[in-house]
Amino acid sequence: MLDSASAIVAEHAELERRMTDPEVLADPVMLRKVNKRYAALAPTVAAFNAWRTAQDDLATAQELATEDAAFAEEVPALTEQVATTEAHLRKLLLPRDEDDDRDVILEVKAGAGGAEAALFAADLVRMYLRFAERSGWRASVTDGTESDLGGYTDVRLQIQAKGTMEPGTAPWARLKYEGGVHRVQRVPATESQGRIHTSAAGVLVMPDLDEGDDDEITFGPNDLKIDVYRSSGPGGQSVNTTDSAVRITHLPTGVVVSCQNEKSQLQNKESALRVLKARLRQIEQEKKDAEASAARKSQVRTMDRSERIRTYNFPENRIADHRTGYKAYNLDTVLDGELGPVIDSAVEADEAAKMAAVAAGGSN
Repeated sequence: MLDSASAIVAEHAELERRMTDPEVLADPVMLRKVNKRYAALAPTVAAFNAWRTAQDDLATAQELATEDAAFAEEVPALTEQVATTEAHLRKLLLPRDEDDDRDVILEVKAGAGGAEAALFAADLVRMYLRFAERSGWRASVTDGTESDLGGYTDVRLQIQAKGTMEPGTAPWARLKYEGGVHRVQRVPATESQGRIHTSAAGVLVMPDLDEGDDDEITFGPNDLKIDVYRSSGPGGQSVNTTDSAVRITHLPTGVVVSCQNEKSQLQNKESALRVLKARLRQIEQEKKDAEASAARKSQVRTMDRSERIRTYNFPENRIADHRTGYKAYNLDTVLDGELGPVIDSAVEADEAAKMAAVAAGGSN
């Protein structure tokens, strides 16, 4: 632990030096990356310093305890402080998802269940928008296809942090556990007999690429097929009367992305390209995770989009996460944006799995 913590302290000091480097200051993209990394490491450096201070205080008290009873009385509390600061430091030193400080592109698609599935997809969208608001993030619907009854057959959200977030609090660090199939059990509005139906919606979560980072995804001259068409979704009269919507097909993979909610064709093209690059990067990451499945960093975050992760039972007002065993009878407040405890259960299970993996590695 000391070696890895010392390396982080050294990197933090080097980043502080680079923040005054004229070459870095002249490059806004590089400066933003350096500042972001510096802020991300700061809590670990602070935890390391607190641990070292606690160790020094304990050593001093133990040394003077034989001469002064007052110091002897401090030893138990100082011993506990060393243990507490060490546990906190170990938690911060766990293997970290390199995307944890990124923003998110989140897509919801209605699954089995017809009109009811589309209405449930809309419920999930409202839940994520309200959770983003409670978390102090910016969130907006960037593209979507509405159903006849006011739901969504598919919809895309962009969720962004405001400023630099503390480790573990950025959109990706929290929402990456939401990917998978969400199942709902309730009496649909269209059901005249009062029977409970089961339907589902799929959620796909992707880390949004920062400016400059999307350069790692490049396209050949014949990789993209770009079509323009007349928008049919919300956006105002100008959107619906011009061929401003854009559909991009990535021919090597067959991935298709469309965007129609921006005001101009150019804006829609830029937005669609951004999402396409995020999807392609996510596909590549899924391949890497599948190849390393025996030693996955996360035991909770699923990369299998077909996995049923959660059930929303309206008659019992119950929400249940099938990966962590979390269960509560406050579905109404969860759908109103109180999603924190549900996500916390996934974070805690993930951290426990990582700690167990680290301990197993240390015992070998």
